[in-house]
Parts: sequence; C-alpha cells; structure tokens
Amino acid sequence: MATLKEELSNRIPNLRREARDLIDGAGSTVLSQVTLSQVFGGMRGVTGLLCDTSLVEPDKGLIVRGIPIGKLAARKPEEVFYLLLTGRLPVARELEALQTELHERSSIPNYIWDLLFALPADSHPMTMFSAAILALQRESVFSRRYAQGMHKDEYWEAALEDSLALLAKLPAIAAGIYRIHTGQRTLRSSRPELDWSADYAQMLGLPDPSGEFANLLRLYLTLHCDHEGGNVSAFTCHTVGSALSSPILAVSAGMNGLAGPLHGLANQECLHFVLEIQHEFGGTPTDQQLGDFIRARLKEGSVIPGYGHAVLRVTDPRFTALHAFGQRVCAEDAVFKIVDRLYALTPAILQQQGRAKDPWPNVDAISGSLLYHFGLEQFDYYTVLFGVSRAMGMCAQLILNRALGTPIMRPRSITSEQLKEAVAARQRVA
Repeated sequence: MATLKEELSNRIPNLRREARDLIDGAGSTVLSQVTLSQVFGGMRGVTGLLCDTSLVEPDKGLIVRGIPIGKLAARKPEEVFYLLLTGRLPVARELEALQTELHERSSIPNYIWDLLFALPADSHPMTMFSAAILALQRESVFSRRYAQGMHKDEYWEAALEDSLALLAKLPAIAAGIYRIHTGQRTLRSSRPELDWSADYAQMLGLPDPSGEFANLLRLYLTLHCDHEGGNVSAFTCHTVGSALSSPILAVSAGMNGLAGPLHGLANQECLHFVLEIQHEFGGTPTDQQLGDFIRARLKEGSVIPGYGHAVLRVTDPRFTALHAFGQRVCAEDAVFKIVDRLYALTPAILQQQGRAKDPWPNVDAISGSLLYHFGLEQFDYYTVLFGVSRAMGMCAQLILNRALGTPIMRPRSITSEQLKEAVAARQRVA
C-alpha cells in the first residue's frame, strides 16, 4: 500500500500535465472582471486563485474534494488531510501509515517550550501559537534543501516533509499553550496509541470521563479543515509560500491572519452573545423573551452574531453537524439550549425585517458553546483550536501549489488618481 508521499508522486505528473495543457491551450480565457467597488472592497468576488482542495457553494456550503463537509463529519482529521491532498479518502492501511508518520514526527524541540515559558504570562494564545510555529523554521527541510540547490520539481516533496512535521507537532504545542496560559506549569505527554484529535484532547487535560470531549474535538478539527483559497489565513499562507518561504514560515503568517477579529475570533463573539442572553434572563429565556430580545437588538442597529455569511445562503452544514452533536450530548445544557432556540427563531425574524441576504447560522454560532460546555472557558484560546484544524488546509494547498510550480503572487495595484481617470474616461465615452 502506497504512503501519502508515494500516492502524491503518482498523481502530481498528471496534475502538472493538465495545468500545462490548460495554460497552453486556453491561457487567454477570461474568468473574471474587476469592478471599482471590488478594488475598494477587498477583491470580494474576484476570481483569481486556483484551489482544488475545497470550495464553498452558496446553496450547499463547504465541499471538500467533491464531498459535502457534512458527509465527512464522522471522519478523522487525518483522513481529511489525506483527502485534501489526494482527492480521495485513505483506506485503513493508508490511514494507519499516515498516523504512524505523524506520531514519529511529533517530538517537540526543547527550545519551543523554553520560548513559550519565557513569553509574558498574559501573552495572547495566538501570539504564542504563531511564535512557536515560526521558531520551528529551524527544523525546515524545505529551507535546508533549497539552500543546497534543490530542483524545483522536488519543492513539493520538501513542502510535504515540513507540513507533516508541523501537523504532527501542532497538537502538543497547542495543548502546551493552553496549559501555560491557564497557569499550569506541567505539560502532558503525547500518547502514541491515540489518534491526532484524541491525543490533543488528553494533552489539554480537561476532564473527559465519557470521551465526548475528544469526540467533539475530532468533529471540530474535521469541520474547520479548509475553506477555499481566498479566506485571509489561506490567502496569506499562499502569498508567503509563493515567495518560496518554507511551509513553516507561511503557516505562521496564515495564523497571524486567522488571529484577526474579522476572521478567527467570530466564535468567541457568538459565545459572548449567548452568555449575555443567559445573564440577561438568569437562564434560558422563553421564546417570546428571546424573540423580543432579538428584535430589540436589531432595532438598535446591532447584528445577531453567527447569523449570515459572505458566501453561504443556507444553514452552514458545519453548524448542522455540531448542532446534531449538541442534541445528542448536551441537549439540556443551558447555553446549548439558548443556541438551539436562537436557531429556531432568528432566521424568521431576520427575514421578516429584511435584514440579511443570508439569515441562517454559520459554524461560529455554535462551536464556542460546545467547547464551553466541556469546560474550555478561555475564549481567547478558541482560535488556536481553529488554527490547528485550518493548518491542514493551508499545508495541503501549499504542497499542491509547489507541485504545480505556481509563481510568486504579484497582482497589480492602481492608484486612486488612476481610478478617477478611468471613471472620467468612461463617462466621456458614455
């Protein structure tokens, strides 16, 4: 049975041929036009990136290599990483081989712990996470081989080596950051008999007698694996990696984008909102009380956190998967009950008031509440969990881009004066 590297070695020559044939035969095909509003609006809606790992369909949600994310909810993150790279799920022996590779690479250099313990006690967990990843650059196979004169056809192999080593280490690093951040000076050792998610869960050290917290973490890490190529973290990682910076440098940069409040912090804001409701009513409000609360919030010009999405026009299937988990595991939990009733009431109210093109919940509307249920109450840590998962998508996209030899990112910019001149010229013609 082929290893992941062998599987990619068999697939990449075909990918390269297909790319060359497309460029040679139809390189002048127009895929997108850019409006002035899009120039000012963060290039939203501009087609300008290749991403085979996943796409987001407005009426379906996240699709990973042709498979709707909801159908992957029972899969392990390691299986999903294999899928992201190869386009198919691994069979049992292939999964076992990948898990073995990850365990063999999971040891954390002592200088990483020295760095994390030396940071100020009030450092943000995402600062710690990005710094730890950045420091691992010392271990980069890609950088070492590039300095030795590696041929460009081998870039993907070195990128795969760095990516596997990084993904192998992230659970222990992330768990260590949680324990340091919460004032626990002792770290928990990895257990190689456990899968990637379960090992992460036990290294965090939260009580989990039922094993359901590990199940939640497995589901969470699978659902957040990737989200096309244009989100801030993936796009940042791609841009940095396109300069032939190592995957370690590129992923660290992507994490800095994920740490922004408009990207990876949304689940914290949603949980704050749910807890505000719980505090306001001293528990779970009635539907009448909750409906009035939502309408009052909208009347004052505020949004309902977790409702609406830049692309989706249906309930986020990742929300659906987490909601089903909550109904099974903690249906009577007070915080989950508020999330559940918000889901029942909010879309109709938003539609009645014409306040949202997409009145449906996204994944952030629920993920924080489930983490909170299991005792993970450090809100500023939640983005680290997100980062551990999203690193899979960043690495997969980067490996494939190195295999295809995509060039350095260099879109052309335009000045405000040139924009004004272009508008004036068009108006004269009209």
